[in-house]
Amino acid sequence: MESERADRLVAALRDRGVMAHVAETGVYEFGIRVVLDLNVEALWDMGGGSGLEAEVLSEGGLVGFVPHIPGSEDFTDQQLIDAIAATNYSTEGLHPPTDGGAGDASPAPTAPTSKDAKAGRHRRRPWHR
Repeated sequence: MESERADRLVAALRDRGVMAHVAETGVYEFGIRVVLDLNVEALWDMGGGSGLEAEVLSEGGLVGFVPHIPGSEDFTDQQLIDAIAATNYSTEGLHPPTDGGAGDASPAPTAPTSKDAKAGRHRRRPWHR
């Protein structure tokens, strides 16, 4: 995704109450980082035209994955915003919106509450004082 498009999407997500930031995913490639909880974030990427998908990370380790959203390679900016904002990050598994993200006014995503994510969040680093 281009930098300008990522900036537009992040601004719109923030307007909806989603803690979003532009993430540099490669050389001149950008994605969207959504903060879910302390040390837990979802990194959304368009994957070079292959559509919208996300990795959910806790302290840099993969704890979940939002699979490719069918048809998202042709989504408008508003459809991308709706899809990211409506994603369910619950413990039952990560699920993209079932309607393709279009027109859903669901609340902002909630944080994953799996044991792994919570345990990693409270673990002290040896160099931390």
